[in-house]
Amino acid sequence: MSTKKKPVKRNALGRGLGALLQDSPVSQKKSNSSKAVKSIVEKDAAPAASMNEIKLSQIVVNPFQPRTHFDQDALAELAESIKVQGIIQPVTVRKLKTNEYQLISGERRFQASKLAGLTTLPAYIRTADDQQMLEMALIENIQRENLNSIEIALSYQRLLTECNLKQEELGDRVGKKRTTVNNYLRLLKLPPDIQIALKEQKISMGHARAIVNIEDVALQLEVFKKIISEELSVRKVEDLVRQLASQRPTSAKKEVSKSNSREVVQLQSKLASHFGTKVDVKSDGKKGEIKIPFVSIEDLNRILEILNL
Repeated sequence: MSTKKKPVKRNALGRGLGALLQDSPVSQKKSNSSKAVKSIVEKDAAPAASMNEIKLSQIVVNPFQPRTHFDQDALAELAESIKVQGIIQPVTVRKLKTNEYQLISGERRFQASKLAGLTTLPAYIRTADDQQMLEMALIENIQRENLNSIEIALSYQRLLTECNLKQEELGDRVGKKRTTVNNYLRLLKLPPDIQIALKEQKISMGHARAIVNIEDVALQLEVFKKIISEELSVRKVEDLVRQLASQRPTSAKKEVSKSNSREVVQLQSKLASHFGTKVDVKSDGKKGEIKIPFVSIEDLNRILEILNL
């Protein structure tokens, strides 16, 4: 938690979070004067409200929160800091109805405040619909929290699919190069076992980026097990992947192309993009099956929501 009295505005957000939250009269003036700015709040922009003290019992958590795990030790440390210094940076909420608010950002501060025994919390009240809530929560967390690589990748995927952003717009919104965003999205093509290991920090993103260059899933898992058992460095894994690529027989490539028609490969790609995870499609031309893996209960619920189940 920052010890400064005023949060530092991040330029990397560009027209992302700053535009969404309408942080200041200056930002509003810039937004109104530039025809190029196309923020989701243009349709229903509202000026920032003054800071309010809200009862913790009147605040509900954000259902669009991309973070699925909060480190309890870190929360305890934050709670102790809050006991000594109080809340330096207010949370941001939206009003649902009289005496009921929903978090837009600041869930760590909210949870730590409850641990610290606070009964009220300083908060800014914003106006936002569900899609704006989702976009603000995703961008705020990507920029401010130490999300693991899979959580970041899933957040990027949700911005693409649920917020109707185009891939070229996504980099501008989150302040990242397009290649960086693509590297994260590619991680979702990995098998669930490898994604879980990445979430649990058993392997690094560098390891995962090397593995994802292997087309065969069985071989991906074989290399993954080798990384764990032999504690291979990223450089050694990259060398191993290059070696495997050079040794792969031409006949094997032909066999893959026979077993996976262009239509099936295209379908797998579309489904993977839609669900934000690797999807396996098998077909013999008449019948087949579709497998959608998930890495956690939260991930399963996310997939079920996409299916409207």
